[in-house]
Amino acid sequence: MSRVDSIVMSDRLLRAINAAAWAHDGQLRKGTEIPYISHVFAVMQLVSQQPGVDEDTQIAALFHDVLEDASERYSAVTMKEEFGEDVAETVQWVTKDRELLSWRERAEAYLEKLDDAPREALVIAACDKVHNLTSILGDYEEIGEQLWSRFNSGKESQRWWYWAVYETLQRRLRWLGSADLPILDDYRALLVDFDAIGDA
Repeated sequence: MSRVDSIVMSDRLLRAINAAAWAHDGQLRKGTEIPYISHVFAVMQLVSQQPGVDEDTQIAALFHDVLEDASERYSAVTMKEEFGEDVAETVQWVTKDRELLSWRERAEAYLEKLDDAPREALVIAACDKVHNLTSILGDYEEIGEQLWSRFNSGKESQRWWYWAVYETLQRRLRWLGSADLPILDDYRALLVDFDAIGDA
């Protein structure tokens, strides 16, 4: 197999990229002019770098926020029809329950789901949080404490959230025999940096 052949994406993965881009069309990252799809592609790239990841998991990474933020454009039913039950189920594992009214309720329900989630969903969750933390730290360098006005919760709540997800992922992955997942080292390092960005 030539190098060109080895890096060509499958038609199925390309279709998923297009579907995710269409679903998130017009959406921006919080408080910025950056198209939201940049986050989606970054998470998929991080997921693809983890060991033992298959194409279904990469596609689920592309759709990880679709049911939460764009289900009116791309539903779980359509996702299952076009990319299969495994993809749709993995996405469900990493989707917050929008019927819960408060940020804290949604966060705690998400943590409970992660405690039972399969490895594929845990990998996506870890990569999602790593990219979010990377963005937060970069934005903090630019605008400082103004950053927290973008969120539904303040800095201390964000700190609790990212540490709680990390600890849940670490515990669950250890139970599944995958505690050496490389992205967890990146996650831990980013949390240390997060803890160092000023007083509460």
